[in-house]
Amino acid sequence: MASSGAALEDIPSVDIMTELLRRFKCNSKPDKRLILVGPPGSGKGTQSPIIKDDYCLCHLATGDMLRAAVAAKTPLGIKAKEAMEKGELVTDDLVVGIIDEAMKKPSCEKGFILDGFPRTVVQAQKLDEMLEKQGVKVDKVLNFAIDDSILEERITGRWIHPSSGRSYHTKFAPPKVPGVDDVTGQPLIQRKDDTAEVLKSRLAAFHKQTEPVIDYYAKKGVIAHLHAEKPPNEVTTEHGSLDNLSFSVPWVASKITRSSARVVVVCDVWQPTMSDGFPWPSVSPPIIHGRVETDLVNVKCELLGE
Repeated sequence: MASSGAALEDIPSVDIMTELLRRFKCNSKPDKRLILVGPPGSGKGTQSPIIKDDYCLCHLATGDMLRAAVAAKTPLGIKAKEAMEKGELVTDDLVVGIIDEAMKKPSCEKGFILDGFPRTVVQAQKLDEMLEKQGVKVDKVLNFAIDDSILEERITGRWIHPSSGRSYHTKFAPPKVPGVDDVTGQPLIQRKDDTAEVLKSRLAAFHKQTEPVIDYYAKKGVIAHLHAEKPPNEVTTEHGSLDNLSFSVPWVASKITRSSARVVVVCDVWQPTMSDGFPWPSVSPPIIHGRVETDLVNVKCELLGE
């Protein structure tokens, strides 16, 4: 699979149509700014890659962003490193500033999924203030609601692929080969804090600090409650139904040619009717012959006539 920033001329021909379809879909998706809230083991790590791909968003995890800022020695990263070396907590203002920096990346052009922040109402307020300055707001907060009694079995059986964040479970979502990542073949690990004792203290902190955040966003009318105790595929169906935007790609490739500078894809195009809204709400004949000719991120299918 090609990365979101790859130039088309660098993508193997066998992958071009997949990448063009992805870019075409992303270009037609509405911008979204989503927050995932839920206790440890509620399934946020399982669902976030699916949501990220479905809506063409970037995934912002506060821990990863802090480490990246420190490694890159950005001004905010230097301040965060100084605080951590002193054994101090990184301030809310610093974290919000690092989120602000991360949102400017090209991969965040269509919006973001924020995971692990905000954990308190004060943090939520600071995040809202930062977004308001940019003229945007949080579109939806997905609350992964689940009973505490279910979480221990989930947590203690969880296995993680460190570099990608892919998660598995001994019982509910086992890897093809025990202890090995399905994609890379690299070893999986169990987090040191994935124990019943640590879970108990983390749940206490969640209920005390983060549940008020759910109430905060509920008053703003942006909360969506997911039944996180359900199997992963059913949770995926739940959050997928939250968006009433349906999308289907109205063309298929019949020929691909390429040169060193650009890629030309000849396709069969069904002419869309636009009366019901955008994009492609319905399709009507006749079939029109057209082509995609692009070296840009925004893919357009040029209609050449009957």
